[in-house]
Amino acid sequence: MTQVNKQKTSQKASQFTESVIREMTRLALQYGAVNLAQGFPDFPCPPELKQAACEAIEGDINQYAITWGDRTFRHALAEKVRWYLGLEIDPERQITVTCGSTEAMAAVMLATVDPGDEVIVFEPYYENYGPDAVLAGATPRYVSLHPPKWTFDEAELRQAFNEHTKAIIINTPHNPTGKVFTREELTIIAELCQQWDVLAYTDEIYEHILYDGIEHVAIATLPGMEECTITINGLSKTYSVTGWRVGYILANPELTGAIRKVHDFLTVGAPAPLQRAGVVAMQLPVSYYQGLAELYQQKRDNFLQILEQVKIPYFVPQGAYYVFADISTFGYKNDVEFTEYLIKEIGVAVVPGSSFFSQPEAGQNFIRFCFSKKPETLAAAGERLLKLRSFVESVT
Repeated sequence: MTQVNKQKTSQKASQFTESVIREMTRLALQYGAVNLAQGFPDFPCPPELKQAACEAIEGDINQYAITWGDRTFRHALAEKVRWYLGLEIDPERQITVTCGSTEAMAAVMLATVDPGDEVIVFEPYYENYGPDAVLAGATPRYVSLHPPKWTFDEAELRQAFNEHTKAIIINTPHNPTGKVFTREELTIIAELCQQWDVLAYTDEIYEHILYDGIEHVAIATLPGMEECTITINGLSKTYSVTGWRVGYILANPELTGAIRKVHDFLTVGAPAPLQRAGVVAMQLPVSYYQGLAELYQQKRDNFLQILEQVKIPYFVPQGAYYVFADISTFGYKNDVEFTEYLIKEIGVAVVPGSSFFSQPEAGQNFIRFCFSKKPETLAAAGERLLKLRSFVESVT
């Protein structure tokens, strides 16, 4: 009898690694490092949300919500989108609630992309985007964002669009650089999307975390873009509930129909009691968002002062809650080696920049700090990072 030996794992799974960001959290726990790697706040969410979640559980909201989202949450979400973005969204036909924005992006790609399609990804990029495209059978096509302002070259972007392009991913405010795409940049992208009949997947999870008077522009609001934009968002960052896993997708009815089918067979539905708490989140006053931006601007400015003291060069973020830093003068072989040194010897965990690039060597001079932490956490990290100052002075 002939023995057949088959490869037990898929070719898709061999094309990417486990999350580097989550691995940094595991290493931080192992070595007792202050975790400035993974993007989660270490402070409480608004008390109204905790109360609403408890009331939902006490009220026996324990079973499945409607697959594509609790009706009360979808209607509250539509109201919030109306006042903040100015978009009229039908909560019955244009919203899909997901298990976080991570599932949202995967569901969107699986619902809209076929093998052989290309998806344009700006790099550096949040590490999920490349694997999501691979899992959907698509080919990622990377377009560089260039420091120090992290702008794209219009000619390079135009060249990336072709008859195989199915979608482009826009993340604004941007992880990891803190860039906020301008109206002018989004207008160029919108023109190309309409010229080539391309979908825009826009990840706007940090939409309320903005600095220095910077404006958030949703590409769906630009002329001709509402029908071809799929907006991805969630509760995680704005309301400090990354572990609740409540995300959502806004799209036209045709796209939403396909997305809902994929979502149903991926996760069935997001946690029912936490969707009820999401209703309260959507009803928070404008003052909440103003206070949130002020809180994070203070955290950003304080953390930048720490980096100034340590003499680590950085790029000033316009939004989100990360700082991308340049470690090229430190003398280490690459970002991974330097990150290991920070965790094991200095006691601070960060993310190596190579995890945000398709070619690791392109990110070997960068690291990413997360500053969505309590003042005492940032102070503790600052004390440890100050041990780097004498090292920096010795090599500069």
